[in-house]
Amino acid sequence: MNSIKKILMAITLLLSVTIASAQIKNATTETVKIYGNCDMCKNKIETAGTLKKVAKVEWDKDSKIATLTYDSTKTSQDEILKRIALAGYDSDKFLAPDDTYDALHGCCQYEREAKVAVSTEMKMESATAENHANHAAVVKQQVDTELKVVFDTYFLLKDALVKTDGKAAATVAKDLLTALNGVKMNNLAMDVHIVWMKEMNGLRAGAKNISETQDIKRQREIFIPFSKSMYELIKVAKYETPVYLQFCPMANDGKGANWLSKENAVKNPYYGSQMMTCGKTVETIQ
Repeated sequence: MNSIKKILMAITLLLSVTIASAQIKNATTETVKIYGNCDMCKNKIETAGTLKKVAKVEWDKDSKIATLTYDSTKTSQDEILKRIALAGYDSDKFLAPDDTYDALHGCCQYEREAKVAVSTEMKMESATAENHANHAAVVKQQVDTELKVVFDTYFLLKDALVKTDGKAAATVAKDLLTALNGVKMNNLAMDVHIVWMKEMNGLRAGAKNISETQDIKRQREIFIPFSKSMYELIKVAKYETPVYLQFCPMANDGKGANWLSKENAVKNPYYGSQMMTCGKTVETIQ
């Protein structure tokens, strides 16, 4: 009976992969080990890794082997495994964040083995062949370029709010949305990728909402949570020069609000010329 059951499971998995391959263009199929225990793990792993018409994940709880079928022009094995890691499940390439693993149900907390997550920086350090080192350097340059555009455009948006220029703020926010949409997640280092996954939806929504209004009051309201998400990202991704986290106690109806600046001198985006220097630097991000 056990042998028949295994054969039926193999046939079912083969049919699933075949159907997924038919639905996904440029399909690449690979198998990888992902750590987990139970049917709850199976659901979470497959849900985290699957993207409609882009990627399909089938995970076997007994062997711990996942079959990945994906459109190689739109995603990669690394990107899929990073999403699964962010759901709490280790692979041999990427570790789940400790707090995410700790939040798993008790039956899902598999035995963790000592592994080191792959990052762009580590690839660069370990490369011995010249062509491998060159490739890693190109990847790092792409990461810097993508996020630098995002950060630079954020600073332009902040400057438009300082000038109380709602029209300019809307235009810059549209450019910022384009920059955010242009970030390639699979090029990000693991620590940056984790923060990006948490903050990207809020950043995109904030940029879109600011771009769709010229009401300076409304733009400034949206800029408060937007700046909080941008702070979380720039803390791990860093910038080419020091960045200053600044705080105005009067903003946000007296609750206070932060923003980021390339200058230590305070220029308040929430009040502009009304209270240009209201606030102080509370952190320097090197």
